[in-house]
Amino acid sequence: MEQKILSAIKQHQAAAAALAADHASIKPIAQLMAKTALSGGTILICGNGGSAADSQHIAGEFVGRFKKERRAIAAIALSTDTSILTCLGNDYGFDKVFERQVEALGRRGDLLLAISTSGSSPNVLKAAVKARETGMAVVGFFGAGGGAILQHCDLAFLAPETDTPRVQEMHILAAHIICGLVEDEVAAAG
Repeated sequence: MEQKILSAIKQHQAAAAALAADHASIKPIAQLMAKTALSGGTILICGNGGSAADSQHIAGEFVGRFKKERRAIAAIALSTDTSILTCLGNDYGFDKVFERQVEALGRRGDLLLAISTSGSSPNVLKAAVKARETGMAVVGFFGAGGGAILQHCDLAFLAPETDTPRVQEMHILAAHIICGLVEDEVAAAG
């Protein structure tokens, strides 16, 4: 067990070091999200499994607060309404559970944060395509390489890793940095 614990910690440290060496994608994502928030847009967030949990976590940081008091930022995780998810999954299929919500809730000037460790989740891909058709900005959080959704994104954060746990760890690290940067911009605007 001790060896596995230390191995996981070392893998995390290596991924974080790679991110520190190549973090250029974080600033423009934060700027685009701050612009969306300051112009009255909503940030819609989707992902499956651990990425669904990250969607909820990120939405909570925006609607609540990250570190400082400021006005609420409009954000919603598309993985939270079980009645909608099960209705859409039953009536349309699981591939459409996020696409249909983007169609219903998304507007020009909004932003979709599409999270997928593989970058190829079919339901996240359909949401990104629908968001682009709607005139929304699309930001992706993926693993190294990006996957099929990358071509539908305005901006993307690619975790410098392919192992799912390490990708998810880098996603939440980048998300926390972005939440802090967006919060600073929104707080400064009053």
